[in-house]
Amino acid sequence: MDILVVGGGGREHAIVWKLNNSGHNIFCAPGNPGIADIAECVTLQVNQLKELADFAQLHKINLTVVGPEDPLTNGIVDQFEKRSLLIFGPNQESAHLEGSKAYAKKVMERFNVPTAAYMEFDDYEEALSYVEKQGFPIVIKADGLAAGKGVTVAETIEEAETALQAAMLQKIFGESGTKVVIEECLLGEEMTVLAFVDGKTVLPMVPSQDHKQVFDGDRGPNTGGMGAYSPVTHLEKWIPEIEKKIIRPVAEGLAAEGTPYRGVLYTGLMLTENGPKVIEFNVRFGDPEAQVILPLLENDLAEVLLAVAEKRLHEIDLSWKAGASVCVIAAAPGYPGPPIKGLPISLPKNFTAEKQIFHAGTALQNEQLVTNGGRVFGVTSQGTNIAEARQRAYSLMEGVSFKGKHFRRDIASKALN
Repeated sequence: MDILVVGGGGREHAIVWKLNNSGHNIFCAPGNPGIADIAECVTLQVNQLKELADFAQLHKINLTVVGPEDPLTNGIVDQFEKRSLLIFGPNQESAHLEGSKAYAKKVMERFNVPTAAYMEFDDYEEALSYVEKQGFPIVIKADGLAAGKGVTVAETIEEAETALQAAMLQKIFGESGTKVVIEECLLGEEMTVLAFVDGKTVLPMVPSQDHKQVFDGDRGPNTGGMGAYSPVTHLEKWIPEIEKKIIRPVAEGLAAEGTPYRGVLYTGLMLTENGPKVIEFNVRFGDPEAQVILPLLENDLAEVLLAVAEKRLHEIDLSWKAGASVCVIAAAPGYPGPPIKGLPISLPKNFTAEKQIFHAGTALQNEQLVTNGGRVFGVTSQGTNIAEARQRAYSLMEGVSFKGKHFRRDIASKALN
C-alpha cells in the first residue's frame, strides 16, 4: 500500500518502522532524520490539513495514518472524509475526548465509567478557593492540549497556587489553560490500555506502563513520558474489567449517540484499591507506549489500520509476540522545560534487530545530527522477558551520546519487583 503518516516524533517513527517492516511504500509529513532512512519525508506540517489532503489525493494514497493529537482535534479526519480519502483516526467531535478534559469527564459520567471526582473552573479565585477547601494531594489539569505537561499533582497550597497561576493567569499552555479540571488524587499503580476501535468492534492491545515524571522514583514534574514497557504482567488481571466497564461502554455509548469513535482509544488508568479508574483518554497511539507495543504486534499494522478505517475490524484477530519490550527516553538538557537544541549527536553504528532507536526530537544541521526537542530518542529493545529487554535498552542507551543527555534509570523496575 501507499501510506501517508502524519507527524514527526518518536511515535510516528515507530509507526513508520512497523509499516516499513511489512514492505509498504511510506510517505511521512514532516518526518524526521530517522524516519527519512525508511520513508519519503514530505515538507508539510501536521496542521496543514488542506495541503495534506491535496497530497493524499494527488499521490493516490491508500491510507493516511495520523500520529499526533493536534491535527485530530483540528479536524483532519473530517477534511479527508469530505474527499472520500481513507484516513485512520477519530473525527473532530470524537477527538474532544483528548482535546478537553472536561468533555471527557462528561462522557465518563454519561456512561458510568469509573474516574476521579472532579470540578471544572474558568475563574482563578474560585479554583483556588475550591483547592483550599479540598485539601491535599490534589490534581490540577489544564483542560486542553498541553503536550503531556498540563497536569500537576499538588502536595501543598503553594504548589497548587503556582499551577493555577501558570495555567490560568500566565497562560503557559495558551488557551488550553483558560479552564482547569481539579480532581481528587487517585492512589495506586498506573497502566495504559490502548484499543483499536472502528465504531462497533473493540480490540485491546497488550497493556503498557508509562513513566511520566522526569526523575527516578516518579519524582519531579510531569513530562510527555520518560519511558515505557510492555506487557505489564503483574497488572493484567484487570484487563477484562477494564474492557467491560470502561472501553466498551465508551465505544458503544458514543456509537448509540450517533457519534461512533474510530481510531486508537488510549485509556490511562489508575489501579486503585477500588479497582481501575480512568485518569485520561487520548485519541491516538501513546508516546512512548507505541514504541514498546508495536514491536510486539505480529499483524501487518497497515491491515489493522485499514480495517478500522473501513469499519471491518471484526475481521481482524490480533496476534502478539512472546517476550517483552522496554523503551527509555533520552532527553535533552533543560527538559521538561525549554530544551537546548543544536547539540551534536553520535549514535552506535551497528545494533541487532531487537533494538531500535526511534528519533523524536532530532534534526540535521550541515549533515550533522543534532538535538531539536526535549525528548530526543526513544531507545527501545525487546527480549524474552522484561529483565532482558531492559538490559538491552540500557546497553543501547550507552551508545547514544550528546552533551547533557539525561534519562531515567528505573524504567520497568516495578515489573521486576
